Amino acid sequence: MFDFKIIKKTSKGRLGLLRTPHGDIETPAFIFCATKAAMKSMTIAQVKHSQTQIILSNTYHLMLQPSSEVVRDLGGLQKMTGWNGPMLTDSGGFQIFSLGHGSVASEIKGKRMSHRPQTMLSINEDGALFKSYIDGRMYHLTPEESIRIQQNLGADFIVVLDECTPFHVEKSYTRSSMERSHRWALRCLNVLDAPAQRLYGIVQGGVYDDLRKESMTFVQEHAFFGVAIGGSLGQSKSQMHDVVSMTMSHMACERPVHLLGIGGLSDITHGVKENIDTFDCVHPTRLARHGGALVNGHDKEHINLRNSMYARDDSAIELGCSCETCHTYSKGYIHHLLKAKEMTAYTLLSIHNVYFMNKFMQDIREQIKNSE
Repeated sequence: MFDFKIIKKTSKGRLGLLRTPHGDIETPAFIFCATKAAMKSMTIAQVKHSQTQIILSNTYHLMLQPSSEVVRDLGGLQKMTGWNGPMLTDSGGFQIFSLGHGSVASEIKGKRMSHRPQTMLSINEDGALFKSYIDGRMYHLTPEESIRIQQNLGADFIVVLDECTPFHVEKSYTRSSMERSHRWALRCLNVLDAPAQRLYGIVQGGVYDDLRKESMTFVQEHAFFGVAIGGSLGQSKSQMHDVVSMTMSHMACERPVHLLGIGGLSDITHGVKENIDTFDCVHPTRLARHGGALVNGHDKEHINLRNSMYARDDSAIELGCSCETCHTYSKGYIHHLLKAKEMTAYTLLSIHNVYFMNKFMQDIREQIKNSE
């Protein structure tokens, strides 16, 4: 039911086919975040119509609401959402990091998230103790519990529990956290009992080459289906690219490789050249909720349709784009909807951004196919 085949490998990246019980994924591919079992402002039909191959949901949020047992009783994520395609769930480890230290995205931008209420209480060898941001209830997330929850959720691909350390901690803490995450990963592997699921191990080690090499070696030496690159990737885009390249230089097996939480167009282009197969990020739909539309040929990779310069612009967001939004609506109309605070604006922008990202990945695959 599961397989990964590398079809072609070039200096521009590699073409692959990732087979799952719910369908095949042509790689390189982008995985869209349906965090709480929904794509914000989009229906599943709209997600499918935008040529999406795979989506992910979040263990941390779904364990709090509605609970993994409710999702299981509703038939699992695919049946409950109506997606019925390939899916991935994360482990909750990223939330351990973000609740304790602030988000990776903010760290890369040089910002801190100190205004957030700190709901994480402790991390130790057994797992993480934290309070629900919904009702204050106490939870204890262990590697075994993370796998149990993900088995209830029923996604095709699941991920080991890890701690995602921030950039600003000492190397000694990064090492001890990485080693604990390795022990957690083995506990996840030992309790996995789901023939219709496959587990990704996570490479940690922060910005340190020796730690990244050690972690990559650990993941490749054990029976994980795929490799996920996690942890802090630095405090700038250039350093992030360097850390990704450094990490992939230690890759020695032909397993699918996923880069966790990175979705900028230039970051994906760089990652593909390093033979990364899949990417995930909230960027396309989050950008839409701020009035942003992904476009080609701009320094910031997007335009902001809240700007008054678009008030009388009767052209489509992207000339030649075949998405429903560009086929039917103008930038001026979407600008009006944003100013009027009409929810339709976020749907139209999300449809465009999701379609754009899928077309972006399709073009990358075509370039690899046609390259020497």
